[in-house]
Amino acid sequence: MTTTASIELTLKDISATGANDDMCTTELLDAPWDVDERPGYGPGSSMADPIPASAPRQGDIPDEFKQASPEELDARIRAAKATLGDRVVMLGHHYQRVEVVEHADYIGDSFMLARAAQNHPEAEAIVFCGVHFMAETADLLSKPEQSVILPNLAAGCSMADMASIDQVEDCWEQLAEIFGTGPDADGRVPVVPVTYMNSSAAIKGFCGRNGGIVCTSSNAEVVLEWAFERGQRVLFFPDQHLGRNTAVNMGISLDEMPLWNPARPLGNNDEQTLTDARVILWQGFCSVHKRFTPAQIDKARADHPDVRVIVHPECPRETVEAADESGSTAYITKAIAEATEPTTFAIGTEINLVQRLAAEHPQHEIFCLDPVICPCSTMYRIHPGYIAWVLESLIDGQVVNQISVDAEVADPARVSLERMLAAKPRI
Repeated sequence: MTTTASIELTLKDISATGANDDMCTTELLDAPWDVDERPGYGPGSSMADPIPASAPRQGDIPDEFKQASPEELDARIRAAKATLGDRVVMLGHHYQRVEVVEHADYIGDSFMLARAAQNHPEAEAIVFCGVHFMAETADLLSKPEQSVILPNLAAGCSMADMASIDQVEDCWEQLAEIFGTGPDADGRVPVVPVTYMNSSAAIKGFCGRNGGIVCTSSNAEVVLEWAFERGQRVLFFPDQHLGRNTAVNMGISLDEMPLWNPARPLGNNDEQTLTDARVILWQGFCSVHKRFTPAQIDKARADHPDVRVIVHPECPRETVEAADESGSTAYITKAIAEATEPTTFAIGTEINLVQRLAAEHPQHEIFCLDPVICPCSTMYRIHPGYIAWVLESLIDGQVVNQISVDAEVADPARVSLERMLAAKPRI
């Protein structure tokens, strides 16, 4: 169990002192079930992002879970897990609040948790404390008889929603009109689709049907190498920043990376620009990581001359260039764990992970580059009340909030995911 301070408690302390400028919105203090009644992604980093009308909404849960104290919820979750035993495995993403991850059997990034989902065929249920696309991926990789449960159905992902299947298929048709579909003399097709893990099962299925692959922030470079062996160009979606940062590290110039705006014909490009492209970047982003700026890095260096700055590759290019290093959450956690001398780290990723790393490594000074506490809106939708509800429902023989991917999508999506799992990350 981690001893790091809860983000929720930190926010309450900030609010009590009246220093509201230190949080992105005071609505972070609202009860999650009250937030669930409102449209949108909820308070936090994605609160200004437009949400599709089709985004899942969480229904009401019994009052006993809403009215229980944190201590009671903690006890009920532990008791339920003890009763269920090996029948359930709980996965917790790095960005979850401490009240959630302290109950997880595995904590990790999307790549690690995808592996964990595969490695527990004995569990009847997988409770995924993350967001919707992660639960879909767990369903794709788990056994057919296993149930994957997302404690709060409203825990989506604004980045994933920035590339819908209709938009991607429309883009694909437009590119085929320009390039055709036949291979060149070396057998390489005109375009290979690469989707980030942060995408819907439908998008992963699209990649599986069209010779493409899924990547994570851990193995993006290996995946792009795989794609270039098979294609003349890559269509990379939905996160432009991960695609751009990875391609630049591989020696591809920014001039060869046009941005595709799905709302405009040819993505707001001309045919020659697309013909000359090596990587076509989708106009999507992570609302957490776009908050990190070179100015924040400058201040960290001014305040701490010996600081080591590490940011996530979902950050904008100028932020990555200003940092000392960039890498996935697995890279960040490994870099801190392997630092042998006391070090000051300034980290550009989600605040829950940064706080947890600071508590786990007291020999270092570790702080978040962004001074304003603004957690991932959708990760923050997972709350102990929902976890207690889904676990006790399992004890009662009821599976609630099950995430299931239709077979017509699941089969090709598994193809692209298996390609991803075979592309070992270099960390």
